[in-house]
Amino acid sequence: MQAPSPLFTADHVEFQAVCRKFVRERVLPHVEEAEEKRMFPRQLWSHMRDAGLLGLGYPEEVGGTGGDLLSIAILSEELAKASGGIAITPLVSSYMAAPHLHFFGSQEQKERYLTPVLTAQKVAAIAVTEPGAGSDVASISLRATPERGGYRLQGTKLFITNGGLADVIIVAARTAGDGHRSITMFVVEAPTPGFNVGRPLRKMGWHSSDTRELIFDDCLVGEEQVLGELNQGFYQIMHAFQRERVVLAAMGIGLAETCLEAAVAYARQRRVFGQPISEFQALRHSLAYMRTETEAARLLTYQAAVLTDSGVDAGGATAMAKLFSAQVANDVVDRAVQVFGGAGFLEESPVAMHYRDARVLRIGGGTDEIQLEILAKRMGL
Repeated sequence: MQAPSPLFTADHVEFQAVCRKFVRERVLPHVEEAEEKRMFPRQLWSHMRDAGLLGLGYPEEVGGTGGDLLSIAILSEELAKASGGIAITPLVSSYMAAPHLHFFGSQEQKERYLTPVLTAQKVAAIAVTEPGAGSDVASISLRATPERGGYRLQGTKLFITNGGLADVIIVAARTAGDGHRSITMFVVEAPTPGFNVGRPLRKMGWHSSDTRELIFDDCLVGEEQVLGELNQGFYQIMHAFQRERVVLAAMGIGLAETCLEAAVAYARQRRVFGQPISEFQALRHSLAYMRTETEAARLLTYQAAVLTDSGVDAGGATAMAKLFSAQVANDVVDRAVQVFGGAGFLEESPVAMHYRDARVLRIGGGTDEIQLEILAKRMGL
């Protein structure tokens, strides 16, 4: 067990212990069944609400429980140690979709949508990605055509986490011409006429996470469903991305940490040629490198969280944290499988699920290549 981060206050240390106890008692017992059924354990919504884990970073008046982005990172890390698929479900609802309502929603929208999400009465999703537009947010094509009293949505979203669970969907749509200055965010309720949910997508990892295609076929929404300012959706998405990248980076740390712990334990008890494999230098050094990578990713991620909360321009810090943590997660889980050898290739091993789950972290929330572009531009290149 690692010592608390020097960035932690006493409250963070206490909260980390709360998260670990919650994961041990409430999450881990459901992981195997959730993976097999490819379904999020619905009872966790109320358990997370009762533990104050759905409203971190939000004020009490909207149903929040206080705390900061570092607290959210701690929660993300601990949940991911159990299961990436289970972790991403509430993280998307409360900490990727709901921030749009918190930062840009009207008072009425906060009361109608945000508070129910933070108190487990509703589930939220964020719908930006399309079949032809992923990291290139400015190229989305789903159209919102003005109509008397509202807008008519026409188009498709793809790879939407919580797509089949969500009661509230934050949708990015084109309201003017081309480019990033013509995107507006909308709040769409499920069900709404013209809004349809596709079948669950079968993914390589995150099996217990619900991921769908969303189809908007002449879906009419009122003017009151516009979220934030007209044609400012791109900038709202970019603002939300800073927090989303910290959450995903912290998930990477959790995956890496749990696989490292499993690999160390296995190396101590597995014997080859009459001795534990932990006594072979090549393997010992691999484990030491895994520890170093994980700690470096943790420091970058915690720093990005603190900088974001301080109000400074943390775009570079969040891009570095997301990039590095995702790559570290993939490297560490791969090395962990190698430590386990043939046993690591079996589904019942403690590392196989994490091996599958880690890969998407280099894609979701902005690919590695996007993070590198952000950093290169900040270097004046």
